[in-house]
Amino acid sequence: MTATAFVSPDEIRARFARAMSEMYRSEVPQYGTLVELVAEVNAATRAADPALAARLARNDELARIDLERHGAIRVGTAAELATLRRLFAVMGMVPVGYYDLSVAGVPVHSTAFRPVEAAALAANPFRVFTSLLRLELIEDAALRARAEAILARRDIFTDRVRRLIQRHADAGGLTADEADAFVAEALETFRWHGEATVDAETYRALAAAHRLIADVVCFRGPHINHLTPRTLDIDAAQAAMPARGIAAKAVIEGPPRRRVPILLRQTSFKALEEPILFLDGDGRTPGTHTARFGEIEQRGLALTPAGRARYDALLAEARADSGSTDAGYAARLEEVFAALPDDADALRREGLGYFRYELTAAGRAAAGTVARDTTLDELVARGLVVADPIVYEDFLPVSAAGIFQSNLGGGEQKAYAANANRAAFEAALGAAVADEFALYQALQDDSIAAVRAALG
Repeated sequence: MTATAFVSPDEIRARFARAMSEMYRSEVPQYGTLVELVAEVNAATRAADPALAARLARNDELARIDLERHGAIRVGTAAELATLRRLFAVMGMVPVGYYDLSVAGVPVHSTAFRPVEAAALAANPFRVFTSLLRLELIEDAALRARAEAILARRDIFTDRVRRLIQRHADAGGLTADEADAFVAEALETFRWHGEATVDAETYRALAAAHRLIADVVCFRGPHINHLTPRTLDIDAAQAAMPARGIAAKAVIEGPPRRRVPILLRQTSFKALEEPILFLDGDGRTPGTHTARFGEIEQRGLALTPAGRARYDALLAEARADSGSTDAGYAARLEEVFAALPDDADALRREGLGYFRYELTAAGRAAAGTVARDTTLDELVARGLVVADPIVYEDFLPVSAAGIFQSNLGGGEQKAYAANANRAAFEAALGAAVADEFALYQALQDDSIAAVRAALG
């Protein structure tokens, strides 16, 4: 009996990422301009820094750079979130990390669906930052009940994609034809709908509570609200945006520019004001809605818990005493972060970042002759082993909230208190979220074990 030939999750994810990019480019033409700009910046950066290009090639990252994307989606109910978890599982993506954005005045909590194994990340690192609306943060009980009723009436998934999700669970995979159908059907959940499912009065009431609430509740589907290419030099990309007719936000979110990039830096262009139709009586009333925007990101070294604690403390210090101007904040950020080592070897030796270890040519030649008790530091110092930064694959809640707020408008934002509830989020999700630190530690440990085995 011939075994069924299933398409790998990596291939399904790659097909979906390509289809998503094509769809978003057709819906938001400036996204296409952004992708072209980032590709040019990346090519120039690699050409100007051969050591960077060699490191990317050595760690199977070179091929992924120009196809790398992350998207973001916001859903309204636990049932929607749980089905998304099963949909992303078909593509080899699992929920990683818990993010409470209420601390920054955004009424959602979130996770990131992404691949986690080294080979899967090298094949295609597509990830989707996924937020669940927190209706309990709507103070007006009547408005909260109205939002719940609206969300209860909708289904953001097609019948066929539900069947294909179940088929994957039952059979353990999808055939080529089923994978193609899955991608086409799954894409419908992320597609833009120019007609609201509510009247203009309801929309305005929800927007007054928070514009993100109106964005989540008032449409047939959640629609992808941005799709983000990865750049190797976000400062160069930001500087080049105006010449392409793209109005970038004033401040790059995240850490300042450094010789050794860390974590995640993000910038974006202002969300589009798009025409929509409201459901008023028997007709359609024209209006506008602002939600979708363009974003670029630069990813750096994944920090350990000790490194992240240093980062969080420095960021809090900069934000607390930065003056009122964008330039003041940028200058203060640079000043404060001078306290964090900006040298890869220092970050490694101080245990502040995660690194991938690999034998050099000299190390391979020395296999079988190195004392068993030789430390990693000694191996690196002797040129037998190279230590490369492990890329940060996740997100920063303050940065995410900053991007959301800059693209949803500022005047009506609510100052929610920190209100993390990971247990409630995981209950809605139907699974625990993975610990990102444990994932990075496993990548580092695996590389060390491979080095030790190769040395004999």
